[in-house]
Amino acid sequence: MKTFLSLILPLLMGSAALAQESQPVVGRDAAARYFQKRDPAQSYQAGNPGPTDHFLALHFGRYMSSQSYDWGKNGQQDDVGGNTFGVTYRVGEWQNSMDLNLRIDYAEFDLPVENPSKLSFMPLLTFPDAGSRFPLYFGAGVGLGVFFKQTNSKSALSLDYQLVLGARFFDIFENTGFFIEAGLKNHIHLLSSGQFNGTFLSGGLVFTF
Repeated sequence: MKTFLSLILPLLMGSAALAQESQPVVGRDAAARYFQKRDPAQSYQAGNPGPTDHFLALHFGRYMSSQSYDWGKNGQQDDVGGNTFGVTYRVGEWQNSMDLNLRIDYAEFDLPVENPSKLSFMPLLTFPDAGSRFPLYFGAGVGLGVFFKQTNSKSALSLDYQLVLGARFFDIFENTGFFIEAGLKNHIHLLSSGQFNGTFLSGGLVFTF
């Protein structure tokens, strides 16, 4: 009998220990493991961007110098660019590289005969990415311009392109910062002759979220 008990007791004790280990752990400590703070770097690597991975910029500017060719009167005309208003939204990024932005610009022009105006829709690439928080950036974009008001016999559509250089400062006051930008804003009429070349200076507010 003693021999039988000495054989069976270790087996029973091992089974009990195994059953205890296999039972789910419950309670406050177990629940806390599911509510631990996630490391932002790990979240980003997992494809879950944080709250400041997008921004919206509102800007106002003016053409500093400009020339038009075969637009309005024949030949070249100087200083025909007026005010510009726009919004730029950061759509996404290539990590540690560059941002993809959508820029919508409204521009006014001062020709001798009429005062055309147009709206531009443009994908804009900027380097480096805003996530780096480096203040200086440069970029380029190409898009479509649609004239609300145009001179006679000239195209209502244009091919727009920009080269920009700027400085931006995020979260100066909570989620609001500011930026300043300069560069080239040019267009070529798609369905008629004529083009415009201009240098601009603009600034505005940038909101992160």
